Amino acid sequence: MPAALITGAARGVGRHLALALARHGYDVAIHYRSSAAEADKVVSEAQSYGVRALALKADVTQVTEATALVHDAHRHLGRLDVLINNVGNYHQGPLEALTPELWHEMIASNLHSTFYTCQAAVKLMRAQGNGRIINLGYAGAEHLIARPGIVAYAIAKTGVILYSKALAKSEAKHGITVNVLSPGVLENSVSQPVLEIPLGRTGTLDELAAAALYLLSPEARYVTGITLEVAGGWNL
Repeated sequence: MPAALITGAARGVGRHLALALARHGYDVAIHYRSSAAEADKVVSEAQSYGVRALALKADVTQVTEATALVHDAHRHLGRLDVLINNVGNYHQGPLEALTPELWHEMIASNLHSTFYTCQAAVKLMRAQGNGRIINLGYAGAEHLIARPGIVAYAIAKTGVILYSKALAKSEAKHGITVNVLSPGVLENSVSQPVLEIPLGRTGTLDELAAAALYLLSPEARYVTGITLEVAGGWNL
């Protein structure tokens, strides 16, 4: 069976993506930092689909722990076909109130963690001759619009897009695709400005998972370096 590591998979979007992959026959490594009980529940649910699943703890803002996480997933599952980087804290508030501590937390959790895990994963994927990486962005990050209320988060996610494009170009010759999946306002989003969404509703976690499964499908073998927005037209 193909094997996948999903970061931040104990709850929310990460949990939903991990279970979607399990339903489609992927062995899954469920990463968590502090939500051990929730991660164990995801493991049990994933195993109910007849796949192997395990929970792995790590602080992926630390390069040694992030690298060890990738290697542990590969060792336990026997291979690593898919990496999904879902980890990323979110902060919203007045720009004048943004502290250096919050700034560094946003950059570390969203951008540094993605860099650390990807750099470790591509080395393993090269040895296999293929691999799929999906990094989570957010809808609108490519537009470079001023967003004072979420500036640190927005900068980090724009960095994820630029890094993903560079990695996609670098790793294409090794059979590795790298894409960004950018959700808009989903059913579990902190804020839900529905009036700003052309389709007039929030997105579902199932719709986001369907987009991820497309990027992992055989039909998407020729798709790399893109940002796929699941956002109902938000930020157009």
